[in-house]
Amino acid sequence: MIYLITVNYYSADLIAQLLTSIQGQSHAPDYRLIVINNSAAEDCATLAGDRLVILEAGANLGFGGGCNLGLNWVYERDRTATVWLINPDATLPENSLNHAAEFCSAHPTLSIIGTIISEPSGKIWFAGGEFVPETGRIVASTELPVHQNTDYVETSWVTGCSLLLNLQNFDPYPQFDPAYFLYYEDFDFCRRYAQQGHSVVMTSIHVIHQPSSIASRNPTLTLQHSTLSYLLALKRHTSQPVFWYRLSRILFHAVRVGIVQPQRAIAILRGTLHFWQRSL
Repeated sequence: MIYLITVNYYSADLIAQLLTSIQGQSHAPDYRLIVINNSAAEDCATLAGDRLVILEAGANLGFGGGCNLGLNWVYERDRTATVWLINPDATLPENSLNHAAEFCSAHPTLSIIGTIISEPSGKIWFAGGEFVPETGRIVASTELPVHQNTDYVETSWVTGCSLLLNLQNFDPYPQFDPAYFLYYEDFDFCRRYAQQGHSVVMTSIHVIHQPSSIASRNPTLTLQHSTLSYLLALKRHTSQPVFWYRLSRILFHAVRVGIVQPQRAIAILRGTLHFWQRSL
């Protein structure tokens, strides 16, 4: 059984497209689409399907908090399941479910599995995560990984936009850190579990994603959350010298753009301030 988990925040129209792409899979394995509703209950009223489950969060839990609710629900019912975290603004090409089921069955010891993500134009959006702790560099690669005598390659982290989990390798169920409301929670998730000995890999499973279709609704708030989460990730996964170096660059950037883009500068400074408030 594959349980696909997606987090909704006023994105029911996008989830309907995701559901259509799932239902259109030929000879697909048994699956359930679990929708975590972080918005008003009526936002999901138009969604329907015999393999669709809607869990009401009761509040906006953010991406990680919503995923945790879904992961707990699945873990209580099937501790050996394959879980596929998938963005509401993503769709599955033909045969993706079969590919995912076959891959996870063939590699039961792999814990965290990323997929190739492309834009509707075909441009690669994500092909693996890079992390250099000595410099604090955290970037998403758009270069397709080279597979040498295997159908997967190890990577530093994978995006929560499309992330597969072999649930049987976790006890208790894997959790995102709720300190991250939005952004970098997937990076932190991968690094924490990698440190516990879990594998983090990229495979050739493919999904299509519409970049910024949700985040672009409020770019100022998006930047604020991103700044806060980035600083939190640096604080936890790099050294103090690296953290202070990156923080100084962030503040310098805010000052530099403040004259021509004051709203952008304010968002960066607010994200930094919220980080310090949480750190006290």
